[in-house]
Amino acid sequence: MKAMILAAGRGERMRPLTDHTPKPLLKVKGKPLIVHHIEKLAQGGFREIIINIAHLGYKISQALGDGSFWGVKIVYSDEQKEGALESAGGIIKALPLLGKDTFLVVNGDVWCDYDFDLSFNLKDDLAHLILVANPEHNPYGDFSLDKDRILNDGEEKYTFSGIGYYSPKLFDGTNYGKYGLAPLLRKAIKKNMVSGSFYNGVWQDIGTPQRLKDVE
Repeated sequence: MKAMILAAGRGERMRPLTDHTPKPLLKVKGKPLIVHHIEKLAQGGFREIIINIAHLGYKISQALGDGSFWGVKIVYSDEQKEGALESAGGIIKALPLLGKDTFLVVNGDVWCDYDFDLSFNLKDDLAHLILVANPEHNPYGDFSLDKDRILNDGEEKYTFSGIGYYSPKLFDGTNYGKYGLAPLLRKAIKKNMVSGSFYNGVWQDIGTPQRLKDVE
C-alpha cells in the first residue's frame, strides 16, 4: 500500500509562521510535523510516500529529498504552478502515482500517535475514515458512526481526523481541478460505501500558532 501526505495548504491561520515556512515543516519537539509522519509510516512498513506540494513547496522537497534517509521513497505531486487543489483535487492529480490499489492519506498538519495500517482491507467500500473526539474548534463534529458504518447524520457526531484509506474508485468521474473531499465522501456515504472507526488516542489538528504551542 502507498501513502499520501497532504502538504499543499497555505496555512493562513498559522500566519505569520507560514509566510516563509510551509506548515508541514513547522517543528514539534525539534522535528518538522511531516517528518513525524514519515517516520511513523516507515515504522509501519510503508515504503512509498506521495507528498503534494504547493505553497513554498520547493522547501519541502529540499528538506526531505527522496526519502532515502528514512528508508522510503518519496515522490512529489507538484501543485506549485496551479496553486493548492484542496484535498480531493490534490489526490486526483496524484492518482497516477498512487496506483489502482487502496491507499492511505493523512493530513500533513495533524499530530497523532495513530498506527497506520499497511494491510488495511477496504473490501467493497470506497473509503474508511478515522474519527476522533470533537476538539474545541469543531464542537459539532463531521460524521456519525453506527458500528463500522459512517453516517452523514446521527445523534452523535465525531470529527474526521484527516486520516483515511481510499479506493481510487471514490474519485471516478471527478475531473482534474480544485475539489474538497467532503462532498465526495458524503455522496459515497449515502450509498453506504464508507466505513469508519473511532480513535481514542493522541490527535491534534495543528491549525493555529496556539495549537502548535499546545502540542509542544
